[in-house]
Amino acid sequence: MKNAKKKSRDSILKCVLGLSAMLCLGRSELIAAIELRSPDGCLMVTTGVKTLGNEPDCPYYRVTYKGRTVLAESRLGLDLQGNILRSHISMTETSRSRQDSSWKPVCGERSMIRDCYHQMVVECSEEQSPHRRVLLTFRAYNEGIAFCYTLPRQPAMENVRIQQELTEFCFDGDYTAWATYAGQGEYHTVPLSQIKPGCERPLVVRVAEDLYAAVVEARLVDYARMKLKGIQTSPHALQCQLDGAVESSLPLTTPWRVIMAANSPGKLLDNNFIILNLNEPCAIEDSSWIKPGKVIREVTLTTAGGKACVDFAVERGLQYIEYDAGWYGYEFDPKSDASAVHLDPKRSKGPLDLQEVICYADQRDIGVLLYVNHLALEKQLDELLPLYRQWGVKGIKFGFVNVGSQKWTSWLHEAIRKCADYQIMVDVHDEYRTTGYGRTYPNLMTVEGVRGDETSPDNAQTLTYLFTRMLAGYADHTVCYYDKRVDQNASHAYQLAKAVCFFSPWQFLFWYDRPSAAPAQGDGGVPSRERIGEEPELEFWKQMPTVWDESRVLKGVIAEYAVIARRSGDRWYIGCMNADSPRTIELPLDFLEPEQVYTALIYSDDPAVQTRTHVKKEQMEVRQNSVLKVILPARGGQAIRIVPGAKANP
Repeated sequence: MKNAKKKSRDSILKCVLGLSAMLCLGRSELIAAIELRSPDGCLMVTTGVKTLGNEPDCPYYRVTYKGRTVLAESRLGLDLQGNILRSHISMTETSRSRQDSSWKPVCGERSMIRDCYHQMVVECSEEQSPHRRVLLTFRAYNEGIAFCYTLPRQPAMENVRIQQELTEFCFDGDYTAWATYAGQGEYHTVPLSQIKPGCERPLVVRVAEDLYAAVVEARLVDYARMKLKGIQTSPHALQCQLDGAVESSLPLTTPWRVIMAANSPGKLLDNNFIILNLNEPCAIEDSSWIKPGKVIREVTLTTAGGKACVDFAVERGLQYIEYDAGWYGYEFDPKSDASAVHLDPKRSKGPLDLQEVICYADQRDIGVLLYVNHLALEKQLDELLPLYRQWGVKGIKFGFVNVGSQKWTSWLHEAIRKCADYQIMVDVHDEYRTTGYGRTYPNLMTVEGVRGDETSPDNAQTLTYLFTRMLAGYADHTVCYYDKRVDQNASHAYQLAKAVCFFSPWQFLFWYDRPSAAPAQGDGGVPSRERIGEEPELEFWKQMPTVWDESRVLKGVIAEYAVIARRSGDRWYIGCMNADSPRTIELPLDFLEPEQVYTALIYSDDPAVQTRTHVKKEQMEVRQNSVLKVILPARGGQAIRIVPGAKANP
């Protein structure tokens, strides 16, 4: 009996030990296979811990699209002032949730945006002292995978300094990428192995002919900007590169790191609303004062020039005029005072009565915007905002703001919030690229961060920006029409189309042009700017809105061509842009309403047209089953407006 009891105890002990071993093994296997799928099941992120390189129990993630690898196993981690949080980690799934709702943007490419995702939160804990904890939140959308880190308040830490993020984006081949190293830099096609430090986001990567990915950042508010750099030991891998350290009390949540995936670059662009979904909802209770519109830049810095622009705006269907640099003195002089008119004599001799122009514009329902350089903004913002509100100024264009570091990122977004307090809209120019903050503060009307017309990009560059930079959201492309650089790089029909393809709630048109009634002086001493004429095709811009109910990328190849259709009410606007090779495109109109007759007004390039712009206007009856034959010359374009009815009303 005693032997039997002993054998029984031994058997139980062996079972317990065996079960413990199985549980440990099972835990390890489970950790290596925590999965989260998108609502449509196409995208999947897997996370866990395992030995990677010489780092034991290292947290990682990988991403697949329809079963195909987008990102291979990529390490996660943080450098906390030289104390690495990336190894000897245990991982526990803490929660799962789902979201499926819709929201209406104040000024968007779509009148309604669906916010649908599956979410998973896992806790990572150090198994060794000081036993720090970090939460990883993963979201799986149909449009992409997003994740962020949260450092909770904990006994080992109450404050933190993040020296660098160690987040990796590891591809499993030396794929083609479209890289640039500045917000307004030139894009180059390179293999991943040749990516240099400081690579901008969004970064688009061609994994296969029918699989494209993009690495993007969302919800950057009070953190250092993310760029990307290569990893020496992994030639197909990239790592997050912060523009400086981040210091904060805890808890701290990082911006979202986003990996988009789709079968074409056009579909990536169609899905760019994921960046807005990853930002907080609108914080402005009454947004009725936020108004989109078309803008002409006033280049003479005179009273007469301002009134001429106002009259032009009324006649041509624009909503704003903007006084640019020089109205309050030399913009780069720290002593310049933006609280009063002090003309830069190198730009204009005046006279400029700004209050008179604002009053004149207000009587005609035209808004006035003012450029202010970052030097004056940093010094005078709290003084300027109530003053500009008193003057009746509708918006400010921020010039040459500092970007990248946590300090200047925080300053900029605080400035946007302060502007909202005074019902002042904002356009941020130069190197800043949005990460979706316009959802939360929609008084942020547009930003630059793009190689616009003032830099004279060729069409291949423009068509690269369209499918890469525009994943981040709106961009002010500073569209020119009559300036001589248009003839050097593109065509006038191409320029008409550009204002449709490049979304911006504030669409700056005629960047270097001036109304015929404006004085010849000003504009930095360059009186030879082209005068805006009476060419018939300008009716396209007069009718064109700047925000939309629906947007679709119909066709497109990076750096080659694009066809984008946008709807406002029952009217469609289509922009067709082409690079260096002539092409003919068959364009089905199956997005139109069935059993409805429409008129298509088509503006195309034709050297035989006897105007200085050589744009031909045609119109034809079309229906849902119609197919347009779009003939695009090299470096040319086409703009199309489709309106209900058999007879068009231009």
